[in-house]
Amino acid sequence: MEKLAKLNISEEDLESEFSHLGYQSGFGNHFSSEAKPGALPVGQNNPLKCPYGLYAEQVSGTAFTVPRKLNQRSWLYRIKPSVTHEPFHPRVPSHDYLISEFNQSSSSATPTQLRWSPFGIPDTKTNFIDGLFTICGAGSSFLRHGFAVHMYAANASMEGCAFANADGDFLIVPQQGRLWITTELGRLQVSPGEIVVLQQGFRYSIDLPDGPSRGYVVEVFSGHFQLPDLGPIGANGLASPPDFLTPTAWFEDKAYPGYTIVHKFGGSLFTAKQNFSPFNVVAWHGNYAPYKYDLKKFCPFNTVLFDHGDPSINTVLTVPSEKPGVAVVDFVIFPPRWLVAEHTFRPPYYHRNCMSEFMGLIYGNYEAKADGFQPGGASLHSCMTPHGPDTTTFEKTIAEEDDAKPAKIRDTMAFMFESSLIPRITPWVLKSPHLDNDYYKCWTGLKSHFHHEHLPENGELHS
Repeated sequence: MEKLAKLNISEEDLESEFSHLGYQSGFGNHFSSEAKPGALPVGQNNPLKCPYGLYAEQVSGTAFTVPRKLNQRSWLYRIKPSVTHEPFHPRVPSHDYLISEFNQSSSSATPTQLRWSPFGIPDTKTNFIDGLFTICGAGSSFLRHGFAVHMYAANASMEGCAFANADGDFLIVPQQGRLWITTELGRLQVSPGEIVVLQQGFRYSIDLPDGPSRGYVVEVFSGHFQLPDLGPIGANGLASPPDFLTPTAWFEDKAYPGYTIVHKFGGSLFTAKQNFSPFNVVAWHGNYAPYKYDLKKFCPFNTVLFDHGDPSINTVLTVPSEKPGVAVVDFVIFPPRWLVAEHTFRPPYYHRNCMSEFMGLIYGNYEAKADGFQPGGASLHSCMTPHGPDTTTFEKTIAEEDDAKPAKIRDTMAFMFESSLIPRITPWVLKSPHLDNDYYKCWTGLKSHFHHEHLPENGELHS
């Protein structure tokens, strides 16, 4: 890779570095990390002269005056401040498939169930930025409310540039190919089966060590992700705070003539030139920092007698709205787990939901769709649009014995971005050849099983 040559680092050495990265653990912790001993100031954030002649710079993820328990910010101690760049200009060429304003001119609304087959990897050289394309969303980045769902398909590393998003946080779900992510606060390796959250404002560059790569992204304009409350579950379960990993400080003191900062602002891309690496942070401390999480470490809860639990029990992260219990976005997963419910239709039930559901499949098969829903594909069931298991899944399930034995769902990882907002869909994905125009047919085979014979009373089910 050209980037490796510039740094005089072999591909094998970089592989070793990213495979043996050190991380700090914990969700929402106040971290301290320094790549050179003594680089962090002692006793204050902004001394007259910082150690090693560094510059102090604060990155604020929340307003200064929000309650202390919600305040997110970090102090960075860097070789040169991020302000040292030329003016921003609209990026040429523009990125017409990336939007953050959802209105009648940019997108459409439909209650129809939608499904897409996996999008292909581009034939031409395409990095993560150019490989992004918006599927749907609601709200406005300018109004600081709403969300957007994107997907990406790329085959090249970002060379000589870094990306920063002023509109919101990215939660990235890789489906194919690892991501080597260099951020201002350190480096992360993120593999399929893991997720990474890159918050608003941070600059980062993404390398693709495995070449072709694709995945899913949800962007939130309305604050930051947090762990859901556990309520009656108690103190433990679901995603455990120690399993979230944040990078340790890493820096490069390099001159890069013509280095480009690509800045996403109001859904449009702007660029500015500078002559040094943005990854020159020698030390930092704070609670506003990128993090990753391995979905295999999720501790699911499930029904142990009868009936099917709501998908909300599988929430990994949430961005709450101003209404208690209602989310702008929930990130929900459907991991391997045991099914033991008695006298119960075990796949997800048929339902209409006041929330809107965008689903993706990382690997394996999804329990409610025997056919058509593939790894790398996606589906969208909007507010109050009916959906549920396809005909094949339903008929196979009810053909089994009433008192089915415990069974384990294995080797699968599906997920859902669920929102209280009604999404609008971009025109290019409605016209895409990957759109499954026959999706509705997976339910048309459902037939009536109604009969007039006696059925057991509820009390007889569990006698």
